[in-house]
Amino acid sequence: MSTEEKIKKAALELFLEKGFERTSIRDIAAKANINIALLNYHFKSKENLFDSLFSELISTYTPTLNNILSSGLPLEEKITQYVSKYIDILQENPRITYFVLSVLQRNPEKIKKLQIFQNLYDTGNFSTQFLSEIKKRNIKTYDPTQFYINMVSLITFPFTIKPVIQEKNNMDEKDFAKFMQERKKIIADLLILSIKK
Repeated sequence: MSTEEKIKKAALELFLEKGFERTSIRDIAAKANINIALLNYHFKSKENLFDSLFSELISTYTPTLNNILSSGLPLEEKITQYVSKYIDILQENPRITYFVLSVLQRNPEKIKKLQIFQNLYDTGNFSTQFLSEIKKRNIKTYDPTQFYINMVSLITFPFTIKPVIQEKNNMDEKDFAKFMQERKKIIADLLILSIKK
């Protein structure tokens, strides 16, 4: 593992555990087992390190999800693929949800201006297709923004309360993974049913 990777790994763990404000450069350096000067050499500041981590995490899955939304797939197929892929991504990277929430709480104004974050929620093509299907009378009249928020919420919410779901249902990691795989069809069917005439 390179020095930068060690720093990022240590910082991510501490930001999630203690929050950005309560994590010091000294904490990160100690956890990464390096001196503060070396950390400053690589990232200059805690803020730069945080931004770098956030951009890296988001950019790993943004293109895949955007490709589905902007594809020429029929609407129902697009919804099904988006739900499935998003769940797969969150299962592979379980900390993403917590990290995005912590970023939004820390500095919502700054995050709104980050291009990488704008790309994650670029739903223009999806909305155009959705409205076109309404116009053709193929689906119910439904606000595409409301639909998209419903879709993202149904996908991400179980990951935000994962420890509660596991405790209440006596699930280990394997059980939770199976539970989320089953939710792919449940969520897609529910969403499609909500717009069917």
